[in-house]
Amino acid sequence: MRFPILMSPLWRPFLLPFGGTLERSYVELEDGILHVRFGWLFDHRFPLSQVEAASPSHWPVWAGIGWRTNFRGTVGLIGTYVRVVEVRFKEPQRVRMLLPTRCQRLYLSLEEPREFIAALGKATATEAGAEPVAAGATTQRRRRRKSG
Repeated sequence: MRFPILMSPLWRPFLLPFGGTLERSYVELEDGILHVRFGWLFDHRFPLSQVEAASPSHWPVWAGIGWRTNFRGTVGLIGTYVRVVEVRFKEPQRVRMLLPTRCQRLYLSLEEPREFIAALGKATATEAGAEPVAAGATTQRRRRRKSG
């Protein structure tokens, strides 16, 4: 199953020089693999057995659009600030953008985020010996109220 990465018409001209087109920007579930492609800067296959969880999330405006990383385990493939999904991995995955980096948390802006999360849950459940992905869990941290 293929799920297109959602790209705002406003940002498409900025993504185009790096291959960020509608045809080359998608997430695909195929034969035990999570294949993520975003232009020619990112084309990686993750084993489904390494996917720990997927959930709706948000991407902060200050973090920017396009191919983003903090070089500490977070990678964002963002074409718009809405319909963002976070995919967490059991162990850091080695990926390559312009430079090699680790990926523990992958953020994607998708046209159909709920459908992707459901399909990823089914795909991981059918993997031999794999635990189904925890879908729908929120990733936002709760703030404690100060007492006093």
